[in-house]
Amino acid sequence: MLLDYAVSALLTLFVVVDPVALAPTFLVVTEGMPRAARQSVAVRASIIAGIILIGAALLGDWLLATLNISLSAFRIAGGLLLFSIATEMVFGVRSRHEGEAAEQALEERVRNVAAFPLGIPLLAGPGAITASVLLAGHAERDLLHLAILLAVIVAIAVVSLVSFLLAERISGLLGMTGNIVMSRLFGVLLAALAVQYVVDGIRNVLAG
Repeated sequence: MLLDYAVSALLTLFVVVDPVALAPTFLVVTEGMPRAARQSVAVRASIIAGIILIGAALLGDWLLATLNISLSAFRIAGGLLLFSIATEMVFGVRSRHEGEAAEQALEERVRNVAAFPLGIPLLAGPGAITASVLLAGHAERDLLHLAILLAVIVAIAVVSLVSFLLAERISGLLGMTGNIVMSRLFGVLLAALAVQYVVDGIRNVLAG
């Protein structure tokens, strides 16, 4: 059970965050920056995203209880949201949104691109936050499962950091065709996971 939960959490967050596909966006956002500045942005963006997702995993359940929202209802809503993101990935809409966010950040000369748009909303976006809350709900307040989830979030943040640091190499190796294929494949996997969330939520509601 622990292994299944760890694999599910890792796959879900990796597909939602999709740090490898964000490598080209990182290059656009940090265009013109010296190598040291790019490395600093990569580190800070990964840390910011990790903190946000950890906060969602730890406080999400409490927030739902405070707002009197059942976990089943959140699973259904979250599954629909994840499915929406998956369709954007499959049809290439998400990449266009990311490019627009990057261009807007450059035009407005945002002082700290690590926070926006890299940390939020590209890494720790609505889909990743929703997935963290849902996965924490699946942990059912078991400390071991919750520890695994936090470790997975940290691992995703580390992968994001490595992806940003190796952005030039990754983008060159994959090429335009490779980036498109990976985005579509991850989108299909995410759509299947999203449908499963909705099915689980509906099943729990019908079970009372």
